[in-house]
Amino acid sequence: MSEEKESSCASCSSSGGAGGACGGAEVAESLRDVLITSTLEKIRYKIFVMSGKGGVGKSSVAVNMACALSMRGFRVGILDVDIHGPSVPRMLGLTGTLEVEQGPVIKPKKFSDTLFVVSMQSLLTDPDQAVLWRGPMKTSAIRQFISDVDWGELDFLVIDSPPGTGDEHMTVLKTIPDALCLVVTTPQEVSLADVRKAVNFLQYAQANILGVVENMSGLICPHCHKEIELFKKGGGRLLAEKYGLSFLGAVPLDPVTVLAGDIGKPVVMLDEDTPVKRAFLALADAVAEAAQSGLEAYVSMRP
Repeated sequence: MSEEKESSCASCSSSGGAGGACGGAEVAESLRDVLITSTLEKIRYKIFVMSGKGGVGKSSVAVNMACALSMRGFRVGILDVDIHGPSVPRMLGLTGTLEVEQGPVIKPKKFSDTLFVVSMQSLLTDPDQAVLWRGPMKTSAIRQFISDVDWGELDFLVIDSPPGTGDEHMTVLKTIPDALCLVVTTPQEVSLADVRKAVNFLQYAQANILGVVENMSGLICPHCHKEIELFKKGGGRLLAEKYGLSFLGAVPLDPVTVLAGDIGKPVVMLDEDTPVKRAFLALADAVAEAAQSGLEAYVSMRP
């Protein structure tokens, strides 16, 4: 601790009142910890979708997987912790800001009776406004997204993250120690190189890695409906095998996914039966099964 910091804390503690500013901040954080614990106890599985690489379709995977889980009868929440580039509300066609009830309690945006969303995008009055925040503010916001939001009882909380292994990821892992991490990659080496760093980060943090999913695994031709290995295939499976991780599925690249995202309707909710829709439904089933066994393993290892 620096001399300036010590001096500041000393003046706070001697300023009377309820222990000064530092003491008040500590009490506030302690209370938030209690609220976070209370909230997380009502959520059975927390799925943290991440990747060390941008552009691999994390949000698409998170949104379609969450929708597929809700379609299977689960009660699901989506927490978008991509502070600077939130896209989940747009992909779900959600507009408007979050509602605040009595006190600091925030209601998540309701997509359906079984799917609820919280995102930085829903806090901005201007959707094109840039968020100019550094680490401490992002950490505080993520903790508030858990403590101050009335999530209720959920079967799954799907957490969508930005690229990399920065403040947002470390905050989620520290705040939600039983989070099950789903690593998203695309098949080509330029993606795998960064994803390997993400896996290394998770191993160093002693996080619970649920498994790997390969997105954009081949291209489904919109004319002949045959598969083209545009970005190769199999890189995600090889990555999983190298690190001894579960391979949870491969999702092909399909132009319908882009159109679905633009109109705010996830591809798994389209009427048309497509290979990408079947792949996301299969991924949701694999994640639900792996989450159950993964959580049981986590609980058994706790002291």
